[in-house]
Amino acid sequence: MDQPIDLLVIGGGTAGIVGAKTAARLGARTVLVEAHRTGGDCLWTGCVPSKTLLSAAAQAARVRTSGGSEPDFPRVRERISAAIETIEPEDSPEALERAGVTVLHGSARFTGPGEAEIDGRLLRFRRALIATGSSPAVPQIPGLGQAQTVTSDTIWELTDLPARLLVLGGGPIACELGQAFARLGSEVTLLARSGLLPKEDRDAASLVQASLQRDGVTVFDDDEARLISRGAAGSLVTTTAGRELEAEVILVATGRTPRTASLGLEHLDVDLDSSGQVLVDDTMRTSNSSIWAAGDVTTHPKFTHLAGAYASTAASNAVLGLRRRVSTTVPRITYTSPEVAAVGLTDADGPGMSTSTVTLEETDRAVTEGAREGFVRLVIGRRGRILGGTIVGPRAGESLGELSLAVASKLTTRQLAGVTHAYPTYNDALWNAAVAHARQGLDSPVVKTLTGTLAAVARYRDQNRNRRSRAQRSA
Repeated sequence: MDQPIDLLVIGGGTAGIVGAKTAARLGARTVLVEAHRTGGDCLWTGCVPSKTLLSAAAQAARVRTSGGSEPDFPRVRERISAAIETIEPEDSPEALERAGVTVLHGSARFTGPGEAEIDGRLLRFRRALIATGSSPAVPQIPGLGQAQTVTSDTIWELTDLPARLLVLGGGPIACELGQAFARLGSEVTLLARSGLLPKEDRDAASLVQASLQRDGVTVFDDDEARLISRGAAGSLVTTTAGRELEAEVILVATGRTPRTASLGLEHLDVDLDSSGQVLVDDTMRTSNSSIWAAGDVTTHPKFTHLAGAYASTAASNAVLGLRRRVSTTVPRITYTSPEVAAVGLTDADGPGMSTSTVTLEETDRAVTEGAREGFVRLVIGRRGRILGGTIVGPRAGESLGELSLAVASKLTTRQLAGVTHAYPTYNDALWNAAVAHARQGLDSPVVKTLTGTLAAVARYRDQNRNRRSRAQRSA
């Protein structure tokens, strides 16, 4: 390509695919470079396989409870492969080419302003989008390198169900995979130095911990691995609290590391933070006015839906010269049982803030389903504006869209309460939380005086109307 292309996209995961398709749809000459395979973590090692595993594990738990057979791990692996195979064509190079994107296989490295090298081949560009994602972070623990370890990237390579699985970490990935393997039959121990789900509502985290423990997971929420040596089961993990834990396989789920080390960003003066993440402004542009970034490689939360939405904004800004800003409303879901879904503020720790909570014990659909573990908690600001909240329970994520819309649209509890909702649903808990707060306004002395006056006026009018009607009939 002698002429510079309009947009060079480095990385073929969700952010890269969405960004490249957006640019091509806008008429830009777009090239996407991927070193491995398109689809990224979400398709191959993240969302698709993990949610398939969680579904299979939930089914296995139900079968075991009813006295059925133990799960067949090879069949679970087949189900995961089938799900990936079904979804993969949408993320394939062929699908990108049909959308007008040129796909190159190789490793890209910036060599100077407007120039990049792809496996020795020089490519000139006007704008670029960095979408190289991240990889699992591996802590420096003595002996870890000699143990049989897996991460969220490599756990799918296990051909046999581990008898004993030790999970390092307490975030969403650790909780989801720990619960899934426990339900499939592994003896699971989870070491969470900072507690389970530290970014979530504490009541929500407590419900998840109780559920994990019911599924047989041993949780140490104040401890971490200090030393790993050989043990009878494979590895012996000694913790800072002096515990000694046997493990056949160790799952490392202690965070993510951005893939920026080999991109040559120093040639473009692209600023990174101390951990190597690309710094961007609210239009997704970097410190270099010709370079944008999106997805896990940036400092934004590591969610597939965020990667896609932000990459679309970045690509349209890069190609059209716009300054569109990304939304600050960020929904998130942890797919444990029960699910934990949250958006916006989850703690009422600011001036004028309050909460409104409805439990699933009070929600008719949950009662009929026999699944009463969970709650909805709204965080509410002045004048009843909904600032955020947490939803815990079966399919909590399916109710999160309405709450996200309420937060993004700056709705009040009165406005949400005024929308008729179908009955009975789990979503009733969200509506009832809004209703409960809106009703509080009716209890104030001023409102009570006003409504009492209006009711008295209405009675007076009715009485006068009735007297006139009787008088007319008697005449």
